[in-house]
Amino acid sequence: MSALLALQDVHAAYGLSRVLFGISLEVNEGECVCLLGRNGVGKTTTMRSVMGLTPPNAGHVRFKSRDITGWSPYRVARAGIGFVPEDRRIFAELSVWENLDVARRAAARPGRWTIDAVTELFPVLGALRDRQGGFLSGGEQQMLTIARTLMGNPDLLLLDEPSEGLAPLVVEALLVKIGELKAQGLTILLAEQGIEFSLALADRVYVLEKGAVRFAGPAAALKSDRALLDQLLAL
Repeated sequence: MSALLALQDVHAAYGLSRVLFGISLEVNEGECVCLLGRNGVGKTTTMRSVMGLTPPNAGHVRFKSRDITGWSPYRVARAGIGFVPEDRRIFAELSVWENLDVARRAAARPGRWTIDAVTELFPVLGALRDRQGGFLSGGEQQMLTIARTLMGNPDLLLLDEPSEGLAPLVVEALLVKIGELKAQGLTILLAEQGIEFSLALADRVYVLEKGAVRFAGPAAALKSDRALLDQLLAL
């Protein structure tokens, strides 16, 4: 069976600055796969290459066995990939409900995720439905961003540093909610610096260093071998 998402020898750059040097990885249906590594190693650029925001200079991105390399972001989203960026990008002047309604109107894919369904997953959003996005806490904004992305009914969810800048209690709550999505069968590609957060969710892990894959294997291998984990991430 072919992978839901496969990157093959992907290279990417910003202008003359090369960032990715031959990234290859796979995400199988129903898995949570994590990209681990410190800031600047290429995690976000890998996500952006999948979404068409930073098209690869070389290599291939395949989704459902279809070559989507260099597709525009809206085509990638309509194909079934949802992206939750690190900077969240909610509409600050719109209410929670309006943010979700915009996503509902833009959704081109039918599925289970409706405004009622996402507010059931994130009850705090239902309680804050009339609050402007700009007046939400960081954790509430992150939940809104995930909920808004789910409105597109993706088959694959890309999460870029979802725990970044959040208080520990909020991170724990977010971990539970992402775990619920995984338990429901949603396929997830997660980019994270938070080791404990990542290993609590991931089935498999790719550790990136300087735009290349340094380690690929089951998350359990890192959970059970702290020395290996320290070696890989003490860069």
